[in-house]
Amino acid sequence: MNSAGTRAARAEKPFGFAVFAATIAGACTFLNVYCTQPLLPFFQNFFHATEVQVSLTVGAVTLSVAIMAPVIGMLAESIGRKKVIMPALFAMAVPTLLAATAQSLSALIFWRFMQGLFVPGVIAVIIAYINEEFAGRTGAVMSAYVAGTVFGGFLGRFLTGVIAAHWNWHAAFIVLGVLDLLGALAVRQWLPLATHFVPAQHVFKSLGDTWGHLRNPRLLMICGMGFTVLFSLVGVFTYVNFFLARPPFQLSTVALGSVFLVYLFGCVVTPLAGRFQDRNGFRPTALLAVGMSLGGLLLTLVHWLPAVIAGLAVFSSGIFVSQASATVLTGQVAGRARSSAAGLYVTFYYIGGTMGTALPAWFWLNGGWPACVGLFAAMSLVTLTLGLAGGKSVATGKMISGEIMDTAI
Repeated sequence: MNSAGTRAARAEKPFGFAVFAATIAGACTFLNVYCTQPLLPFFQNFFHATEVQVSLTVGAVTLSVAIMAPVIGMLAESIGRKKVIMPALFAMAVPTLLAATAQSLSALIFWRFMQGLFVPGVIAVIIAYINEEFAGRTGAVMSAYVAGTVFGGFLGRFLTGVIAAHWNWHAAFIVLGVLDLLGALAVRQWLPLATHFVPAQHVFKSLGDTWGHLRNPRLLMICGMGFTVLFSLVGVFTYVNFFLARPPFQLSTVALGSVFLVYLFGCVVTPLAGRFQDRNGFRPTALLAVGMSLGGLLLTLVHWLPAVIAGLAVFSSGIFVSQASATVLTGQVAGRARSSAAGLYVTFYYIGGTMGTALPAWFWLNGGWPACVGLFAAMSLVTLTLGLAGGKSVATGKMISGEIMDTAI
């Protein structure tokens, strides 16, 4: 068999294995991104720090992701998708393991920043990979990937909470680093090679593509949607820890880690929403997602723990549906140079996450949790407005960037 035939044979992996590999890639990446959230009240006492200072263990990751995303997006336009995804997955384990050596808050924040540098190698590139390799089934595969990120986000938080309580927080990073390595091996084995990737001729072509995306107002609206989505998600699941650690709840570190079991509800809802979007389009999906987010936020105002947990489950599921919808729309609205478009989207997305760790602090200090809920509810309405505006031309069936979209969004 010639080299082209060998490459095609290697790329033809069963669809189920490919979907599972995408799910694992998402899970391994998000094991790390928010893993310190249930430890924030503990870190506040352990390091004698403020809420804003310890929240930087989350914000440092999202900041470095925002910085690196466009660079990685352009790189992936030149050398390929899997050739970026795999090194990023393996490299991510290194600063994760080194975070276990931190003896101060500043050292921990540094290693968390280093972790974030490798995250875009997965999240910015796999969006383009899925849009290119799974035409006609993009919504289902993207939702499976997002479900993986949801599960990884839950598992990372849950493990750090349990391990920190029963052993120590340093050991939690060792466990996460080992899981990163095992997941990278699985993805290398099961993720097919890209067969529809067309490389950019040179880096200036990639820069030109990025500039072209910046002049696409609808794509910028979807990027803004990404900003508000992660702002709300990070903000809620950062400051709710301080809320639940205080009276009348007074939850322990283990209990705070267990709160993120609500993410598993999103693992069920998100794939169903992907199929719903494939059948019904973007607009009904966006309305459903934001309605869930607003309803969930209102439930968290009830001073009864089961109501707060239910509210977080409904809110987070709505956010995950919005995220899946926006990532699908990113590739459709961009039409070409999808890695560059995804890199731009991820930059906006994680700038939103960085702001979500800092800006709500003023609301928390001046109005407590109700003030934070008001802020996040307003952001949810902005999410809906930007999403409907960004997806408007797709709904009319018009051509975008030279392509007619198959899905009636």
